[in-house]
Amino acid sequence: MKEGWEVMKIGSVCEIKPPKKIAKQKLSDNEEVTFFPMADLDKYNYYITPKTNRKLGEVYSGYVYFEDNDVLLAKITPCFENGKLGIANKLKNGIGFGSSEYIVLRPSNKVISEYIYYFLSIYSLRIIGKTKMVGAVGHKRIPIEYISNLDIIVQSIPEQKRIVAIIDKAFTAIDKAKANIENNIENTKELFQSKLNEIFSQKGDDWEEKRLPECFKLKSGEGLTKKNMIEGEYKVFGGNGIAGYHNDFNLSNENIVIGRVGALCGNVRYLNEKIWLTDNAFRITEFKFDFNYKFLEYLLTYKNLRRYARQSAQPVISNSSLSKITISFPKQKKEQCKIVDELNSISEETKKLETLYQHKIDKLVEFKKAVLEKAFKGELTNGKQKQVY
Repeated sequence: MKEGWEVMKIGSVCEIKPPKKIAKQKLSDNEEVTFFPMADLDKYNYYITPKTNRKLGEVYSGYVYFEDNDVLLAKITPCFENGKLGIANKLKNGIGFGSSEYIVLRPSNKVISEYIYYFLSIYSLRIIGKTKMVGAVGHKRIPIEYISNLDIIVQSIPEQKRIVAIIDKAFTAIDKAKANIENNIENTKELFQSKLNEIFSQKGDDWEEKRLPECFKLKSGEGLTKKNMIEGEYKVFGGNGIAGYHNDFNLSNENIVIGRVGALCGNVRYLNEKIWLTDNAFRITEFKFDFNYKFLEYLLTYKNLRRYARQSAQPVISNSSLSKITISFPKQKKEQCKIVDELNSISEETKKLETLYQHKIDKLVEFKKAVLEKAFKGELTNGKQKQVY
């Protein structure tokens, strides 16, 4: 270790959970402070973005106090594991109150906030921290003692600023590269959607135009609760895709299933296997026309069934909400098969590109983790970082 560097506990260089009475020493109950709930704290947020102000007297009880430059760390699952973390910034009157699920760290004159923020962003600390969490399932929390007892290399303030600047520069380049790749993924998806639109918006002379109920019926699957799900080899499909595995199946061979309830409501899938379909999804049955199943998947995907969902506690589609939808399709099945071959070819190419792009994103994520690990082992230099994108 370099001369002048020292290993110290986080609890010795940061005040953890500073007393809220300080706020009352600075402001009256009628003066405003920033109110910052957990929902407003993003993943790896750096400086937080205040959105709401409330009177001090309204938030003093039941919420955690912090000030500008304090570091906020979510302690409850899954927020801790997901990296909900940020530095308090531009607070109303310099003071904020927020979720009781925050651990507030106030850096001493030995460390700067950004240095602590990046230290707490280290991936391995969160992996180990997850094993230290206590409490009931769904409400587990990281003990304050775990954070307080973490070892950190404490360097001079100028050296900390230098390291933070290097990380900032590296992360800016990584984030820019990641954004470019994500944009490429979206462009790839749009390319396939464009082809889908082109094919189904240019109907031929031998195409039929019918309402959905004139073509087939939609029938819900059978309810299956977690309690009654006996572990087995058959996939259980619900409104949002695979919901588990069961020892029995209620569908086999070729089927078109459609999410009926949930985030993927209206999502269309072609399946050719034995599955259990729950009552949160539809299957297509009682065909009135001879359809190629894969063609029908593409056609219904083009129709974007999600936009016909009725909004309640969660989006839901029904037979009645889809009853007036019209679809156009070639009467000849061989023409449907030609369209399928064309779309399959494009789909395969786009999936290859998406896989390639996702691999690049994964490498960038790993590179970020490596940069942080090196930084807090004293191995980060001003040298040019290896290009991974």
